[in-house]
Amino acid sequence: MALSTPVSGLTLPWLVLLLFLEIPGPVKWFKGLGKDRQLVFSDLGSFPRVTRAVSGSNTDFTTHQWQRPKERDYRCVKVKKASGPDEEIGSGAGTNVTVRASPSAPSVSGPPSGAEPDPSVTFTCTSGGFSPRDITVTWLKNGAKLPAPEPRILPEHESVSYNMSSTVGVSLTPGDAHSQLTCQIKHSTLLAPLHGTYNLSDALRVPPRLRVGTDPAAPVTLNESVTFTCHAEGFYPKDASLTWLENGNETHLGKSSPLAENPDGTYTLQSSLEVKATEQRNRSMFTCRVVHDSQPPVSASEMLRISQPPPEPGKDDTLSDAGQSLFSSPALWIGLFLEKVLTAAFLLFLFLRSKE
Repeated sequence: MALSTPVSGLTLPWLVLLLFLEIPGPVKWFKGLGKDRQLVFSDLGSFPRVTRAVSGSNTDFTTHQWQRPKERDYRCVKVKKASGPDEEIGSGAGTNVTVRASPSAPSVSGPPSGAEPDPSVTFTCTSGGFSPRDITVTWLKNGAKLPAPEPRILPEHESVSYNMSSTVGVSLTPGDAHSQLTCQIKHSTLLAPLHGTYNLSDALRVPPRLRVGTDPAAPVTLNESVTFTCHAEGFYPKDASLTWLENGNETHLGKSSPLAENPDGTYTLQSSLEVKATEQRNRSMFTCRVVHDSQPPVSASEMLRISQPPPEPGKDDTLSDAGQSLFSSPALWIGLFLEKVLTAAFLLFLFLRSKE
């Protein structure tokens, strides 16, 4: 960033100054003192980043430096032209340059992909180009201050410009779809704090909770109409698709209700599937499958169970009465007795015959 820094000096009594100006030789500007001083401008030579404030003046040697100077003393020096090395015959008292630069607007970034509710999700705030080095960073969630470690300021050594990076761990909940994170920075160059904001909805992903039910409840009567209902609840963002499967095969008979937004900013989706409880469908599995925010599908299932048909009226009673009357008949018992007697007589006859 270009910075115009007027630097002036050579504060000598005017009579002495006039005498100096009569002496042949240039006026030079140096940064610092001693052996480590650096020439930043001279009437002779090329110094593209430094210009005279009043070109050609013999009394005003103010210069503009179109660069960010270091915080050091700058001095103008009158040099006497000599046959050998130039001789310095006087200098100004020096001008101390202090660099002050405001920080850039803070930028807040979150996780690279959607984060599910978690006790600690990391967010980062950055700002740069400020001087002096001291800066204060405060994190806020919905206006409430969050604990955070001290920011990292680079470079660690003395410099004319500094950059800052601060991180904070935020507890994400399913209800944070309406929450906002704020990074606030204060610096001595600012009249008021700077703020960077981040909508937590940009980082939040809440998977749906599924439940499937039937009406009427299982078991159902043969050939009865049964409605399966799937509720996908509490998900965010709202991008979700719902399909039905019968024994693993997709069916397009389901009817979905309009997407509904919950008070906490999450969403609910409902779909129903009506089938006839035929004998072939007994113990069939009906599955509700939801794909949310390009994530792997989640599913919930319910089995169709058909109850046994009731017995025909009087049929079982007739059979039971007939059986009871049959076993209680005297003729039956006489017949059984005669059968046993005849069998025993026949066996005795065979035995006696074999003895002869």
